[in-house]
Amino acid sequence: MTRHLTLAVCQTGPVPRTASRTETVGRLVQLLERAASQGAQLAVFPELALTTFFPRWAIDDEREIAEFFETEMPGPQTRLVYQAAQRLRIGFAIGYAEQVRDGTRVRRFNTMELVGADGRMLGRYRKVHVPGSAAAFAGVTTHLERRYFEPGDLGFPVFNFDGIRVGLAVCNDRRWPETYRMLCLNGAQVVLIGYNTPAVLEEAPELAHLRMFHNHLPMQAGAYQNTLWIAAAAKAGTEDGQALIGGSCIIAPTGELAALATSLGDEVIVHRIDLGLIDVCRRVNFDFGLYRRPDQYGLIAERAGPP
Repeated sequence: MTRHLTLAVCQTGPVPRTASRTETVGRLVQLLERAASQGAQLAVFPELALTTFFPRWAIDDEREIAEFFETEMPGPQTRLVYQAAQRLRIGFAIGYAEQVRDGTRVRRFNTMELVGADGRMLGRYRKVHVPGSAAAFAGVTTHLERRYFEPGDLGFPVFNFDGIRVGLAVCNDRRWPETYRMLCLNGAQVVLIGYNTPAVLEEAPELAHLRMFHNHLPMQAGAYQNTLWIAAAAKAGTEDGQALIGGSCIIAPTGELAALATSLGDEVIVHRIDLGLIDVCRRVNFDFGLYRRPDQYGLIAERAGPP
């Protein structure tokens, strides 16, 4: 029997460093309310939805760094989003900076959490493909995620949302084909993605006109090649002096853009997805059990890059 799910992408405009958690959480609740009013059952927010994209700066003060991280989810301020989900009967995924203590060691991850319509956490994903560097370099766009986050250690789990198998990914993960294939092999039907992406990279100005193309290209390919529905939420607009692309979207297993944001501000896009389309696409091109040859793919797991 064909089954449907109404997805919402909750794009946000800039979240300036001066914004309080309370102010930002209020915006997220409003977006969730808009999504629910349009019949959405599951929504996705951007990467690092609660703060500015702080890896654009080299910060040394540990107390200052700690202000960007959540030590519990939900916390006293973020609990309002979870309570709104419960009140509205809508699930959501949200990206945030996670800090955990492992014995005497503090660990930090770029994390996304999936929450059910009852306001309870269903699962957590930690960004695997952490880009950038730990130190700034002259003439290069400052992107210091490796200064603040370690690569995720949870793999690519898939969670049950009302009988539908949902996977998560964060920003740079969307550029890597392994992300989608791992989620597909783990049984995902829907993948929720959050991202913050600069509109300009000074180290490659000749590629500036391709930023949006390179945003959608791997997600559309990942959806098509793995017969997945994908919903991706951007934080967009000029945030603390840095321009971020928008382009939030919902993509069908055919690779088509089913819905697309049209602004660089707070915006909700909604689409009622047909999960039966996954089976159609598998019959047409991607009968994985029949056509895939895992015995020939060993190099993928053995080697990180070309020799």
